[in-house]
Amino acid sequence: MKPGSVDTLLRELTAELPPEVVVTDADVLEAHRWDQAEWAPAGTPGVLVRPASTAQVQAVLRIATALRVPVVPRGAGSGLSGGANAVDGCIVLSLARMNRVLEVDRRGMFAVVQPGVLNAAVKAAAAEQGLWYAPDPASWEFSSIGGNLATNAGGLCCVKYGVTGDAVLGLEAVLADGSVVRAGGRTMKSSAGYGLTRLFVGSEGTLGVITEATLKLRPRPPPATTLLAAFPTLVAAGVAVTDIMASTRPSLLELMDRTTVRAVESHAAMGLDVEAAALLLARSDAGGQQGAEETAAMAAACEAAGATFVAQSTDPAEGDLLMQARRLAYPALEKQGATLLDDVGVPLSRIAELLSAIERIASERGVLIGTFGHAGDGNMHPTVVFDRNDAGELIRARAAFDDIVSAALSLGGTITGEHGVGALKRPFLGEQLGEGGLQMHRAIKAALDPLGILNPGKVF
Repeated sequence: MKPGSVDTLLRELTAELPPEVVVTDADVLEAHRWDQAEWAPAGTPGVLVRPASTAQVQAVLRIATALRVPVVPRGAGSGLSGGANAVDGCIVLSLARMNRVLEVDRRGMFAVVQPGVLNAAVKAAAAEQGLWYAPDPASWEFSSIGGNLATNAGGLCCVKYGVTGDAVLGLEAVLADGSVVRAGGRTMKSSAGYGLTRLFVGSEGTLGVITEATLKLRPRPPPATTLLAAFPTLVAAGVAVTDIMASTRPSLLELMDRTTVRAVESHAAMGLDVEAAALLLARSDAGGQQGAEETAAMAAACEAAGATFVAQSTDPAEGDLLMQARRLAYPALEKQGATLLDDVGVPLSRIAELLSAIERIASERGVLIGTFGHAGDGNMHPTVVFDRNDAGELIRARAAFDDIVSAALSLGGTITGEHGVGALKRPFLGEQLGEGGLQMHRAIKAALDPLGILNPGKVF
């Protein structure tokens, strides 16, 4: 921003908005520079704005457009790709105060929510009506729906129930010029016009600011049966994954490699097999005879692939304990040192190749990499662990991170399965999309945000 323009911006904002909405405290601004990807670039914001309504979001964007000030939308700050990282002089637009569940329709099986509401709060509101909101990113307890929408977040249950975008019936968004658009609605399907709802979902705040969403709810599934299998090699685990997915549809199919298992066991002794090359955790929530048959089929696939140990449990407490082991994967690796958490996806048939490539990269770069993730849809989270105070190790860690992304692309995969491109993966997007794909992105961006003020420097 030009000298003096910050004063103009603050004057315009405070004239339009209540005083508690506009924040200039330096310490608060510093706390809003980054999301969880602190290794991604971040600038210093000029102001933090915390709107409480769509009308206030409109006012902010009208002012930003008039003054040509960049706007960085922000949810709970739990993102992992730098998508909410500030740029110099920007307005950080925090949606945290827009945190209400506006409506839960039990018979219509949908909820209408604001973007700042936490995923956990939506689940709780649905449960009060005997329903279930399925999308469950690992951060479900503290991530916001707006952030989930921005990145099209996945989670452990998406192998059966889909990612966040599959649960969105409609939304409201404010465009860069302050105008409001609505996409989709409350019906379970619609073929009216372009799929604008899915255009905004996953756009990471670069096309508009989502201010309301209508989410699909489901009946609560029956209690799940949980299966745990240990494998002597990564290839054997990969074979089991592809065979399971070819024969049934688990409600969850997760993998942890040896490095991750050892980190979890060191963090919270749970009696896990620390010698296994990989552990698979699977669930069926079909219930009754179908659930028993699905679990038996998954166990048979694991045994046929060479599993050294297979166990099943219908006990909810045992199942929750095993789930806790998986959810501790990243926190446990964080205990080992600083981390670079990657997020790549490959075709199911190439999971074993990806895991082998990650092992090779760890050896060649001389860094520790723990891999865990959603094996059932090929979305893995290799996590590079390093000493933040060792400059040479940081260089090797970053190189390993880049190598993993390149390996995924070489296997016909994607640079991000659920965390989003943000600033972190931006250099790789062109390689995946090609020049034609990038040109289409630029054309859409120019149509909805011609001045380029919405989350600049992110995605592409």
